[in-house]
Amino acid sequence: MSTAVTSEPVLTAQHLSLAFGGLKAVADFSLTLRAGALAGLIGPNGAGKTTIFNLLTGVYQPDQGEIFLGKQRLNGLKPSARAKAGMARTFQNIRLFGELSVLDNVRTACGVRAKSGLVGALLRTPGWRAEERAITERSMDLLQTLGIAGRAHEQAKSLPYGDQRRLEIARALATEPKVLLLDEPVAGMNTQEKHAMRSMIQQIRVDFEVAVLLIEHDMGLVMEICDHITVLDHGTTIAAGVAADIQNDPAVIEAYLGAPDDAASEGADGVA
Repeated sequence: MSTAVTSEPVLTAQHLSLAFGGLKAVADFSLTLRAGALAGLIGPNGAGKTTIFNLLTGVYQPDQGEIFLGKQRLNGLKPSARAKAGMARTFQNIRLFGELSVLDNVRTACGVRAKSGLVGALLRTPGWRAEERAITERSMDLLQTLGIAGRAHEQAKSLPYGDQRRLEIARALATEPKVLLLDEPVAGMNTQEKHAMRSMIQQIRVDFEVAVLLIEHDMGLVMEICDHITVLDHGTTIAAGVAADIQNDPAVIEAYLGAPDDAASEGADGVA
């Protein structure tokens, strides 16, 4: 499925660097993600991929560099403020409210866009009640889109693994993001589940008009669906381009397989 990628940048990272003590976790990282894009961020274990996600979403603040969502500068903003600005993410290790229902997990995320304040909730004003109905309807629509509406009233922790992944994506979409960051969306899935998730990511990009940046170790998935791929190694960008260029790049091959004369040696894992 082809999707038009506009020339308008929706996410811009400029020369990001971050060190933990003496360890340079990310060095001079730059990325431009345009509206409608589906991009991949790959690299060996310890390359700095999740650290990049943490910088983009405000878990970490960069030592150097700037981050923009559209024209809004995000430096210094907390994760909650970045979510309101239009950035949402999932996690490598799924983070759901396990005791809550599937529906309430999504309803909670919809609260990012809620307009009724605490007074309205306490007094149960007509405006608050109308907004609550709209939130429930939108949450059910999202669950329907992700194929898990039939489990809306089950506890989140009771869902099979693949459905928990779907719920986490539904919850991220509930915040109405401009950019969706997916951290290993097919990790732990079987072949059938991976195919279904691949199709879902492509459809989400179209239906929700959201730019997608994903971290993934499944190279087949990345090469098949991503318009643009950035490759990290030890916190440094070693290649960027379309799939065909990345697959044949000597620096990428060496990063994954090791140079012929030192393939048996093992480097430090660094920061994942």
